[in-house]
Amino acid sequence: MLSMYSLDAILEFGNLLSRLKMADFNISIFLFMFVLLTLLENKIPWKKCPDQVSRNSYKSNLGLYLINSIVLSIFSVSALMEIAGHYSTSWFSNHFSPATEMILSFLLFDLSLYFWHRLSHKYEFLWQFHRIHHSDLSMNVSTAFRVHLFDHLTMAITKAVYIALFGFAKEAVLMNEIISTLFLMFHHGNVAFKGEKILGNLIIVPYLHRLHHSTNRQEHDMNYGAVLSIWDRLFGTFSDAEPKKLGIEETIPQDFLGLIRAGFFGETAPSIQEINRHALETMIAEAAYYKAEKRNFSPGNEIKDWLDAKQEIIKQVYGEKSLHSPKKSGSQTAYSKQQICC
Repeated sequence: MLSMYSLDAILEFGNLLSRLKMADFNISIFLFMFVLLTLLENKIPWKKCPDQVSRNSYKSNLGLYLINSIVLSIFSVSALMEIAGHYSTSWFSNHFSPATEMILSFLLFDLSLYFWHRLSHKYEFLWQFHRIHHSDLSMNVSTAFRVHLFDHLTMAITKAVYIALFGFAKEAVLMNEIISTLFLMFHHGNVAFKGEKILGNLIIVPYLHRLHHSTNRQEHDMNYGAVLSIWDRLFGTFSDAEPKKLGIEETIPQDFLGLIRAGFFGETAPSIQEINRHALETMIAEAAYYKAEKRNFSPGNEIKDWLDAKQEIIKQVYGEKSLHSPKKSGSQTAYSKQQICC
């Protein structure tokens, strides 16, 4: 996820570097990264989603970012910098070189985000808000902005506690914000490229975080890391499996105001009650074609593809009733059914 800190952090970082006579720093790096990933999603997508779904995703996610920026401006990067200025100590500077202090601050920052993220999945009260981030029907770079107000608040508090507890210098705090912001945008991108698995040995790349957005409970409770993948490997939450479907199977409104209400009140969108036979057969045919395409259209499984597709579509349309409570209990998540496009 990406908090409202992104652009604010980059602007603040630009001001800091200017004071250090580094005028060549380009404060447009945030917009450049966003545009670059958007272009790459069109050139090397992991999976193509319908244009309308993608447009709605971008609209809702950026709307949430704007609301968070306005309502929670008190928790801007400037505020975190004030906290850093108040609590920063000379202990690390006295015992380590500036470079070592920067590395230690980053490792502890990334570890803090890992545990915040893991707790957001473990506890039902926190998951009610965090699930909004997971409800995107089209995972893309803008999904990083899909953060509920309360989810953003808990993340800001986590960062403030980290700053007050360890007392790192302002420069280290600001650098951590920049790095995490760029990586959060990167691993939410709908891209696939050679070398991902090699990079995944060290950092969280799109194919690893994609599993975290799986509809399967056991899969989306894996790969919590923000930047480094070592925390997941160390604490037993790492997986390089391929998700079958992304999103959550709870029917949540997709407009940004509906997403805010859904977090506070557990609101769900109306479930599909009726569908005409022609539309149902079309959906089954499309699903069967997709199954055949995955096995390179090798002959001999046409009937099985059709029957499997029919069973899945009927279950999605007429199966379990929508559950209006997003509770997680035991090893299963209480979700209602909803088809996710990608």
